[in-house]
Amino acid sequence: GDGMDSDAIRLATAGDLAVVEEVVNSAYAHYTARIGRKPGPMLDDHAARIAAGQTHLLERDGAMLGLIVLIPQPDALLVENVAVSPAAQGLGLGRRLMDFAETRARAAGLPRLRLYTHVAMVENQAIYARLGYAETRRVIEAGLHRIYMEKPLA
Repeated sequence: GDGMDSDAIRLATAGDLAVVEEVVNSAYAHYTARIGRKPGPMLDDHAARIAAGQTHLLERDGAMLGLIVLIPQPDALLVENVAVSPAAQGLGLGRRLMDFAETRARAAGLPRLRLYTHVAMVENQAIYARLGYAETRRVIEAGLHRIYMEKPLA
């Protein structure tokens, strides 16, 4: 295989709530000081996302290392949250999750992917730009300064 054979992406269930919260909090905690408050993903209602079938977990060898929350919109698939456990960062798992989002968008017949990130998370903006996302607007939502980016699907 291509070395990814041990990876699996599956829908989260109610029993995954604790590990979902653990991964999100560990992945985003370091931004709290930078933006002066907890970033949006740490405040999200993860139980509701799981119940709605929006949270997908990436597991490798039985360990949950990352997740992505995908919300269908009329004109796009919104990447509401993507998080990789700090211990597993640098392994390409974030890219794998973003590729999964693209596959899901195409399967749903949606013309583009949409995401947002905090203006202070410049590393993420650079990663998304490399993946083909372009900034569309800047807004203040829930008291957070956000950059929206989109990637059209050919």
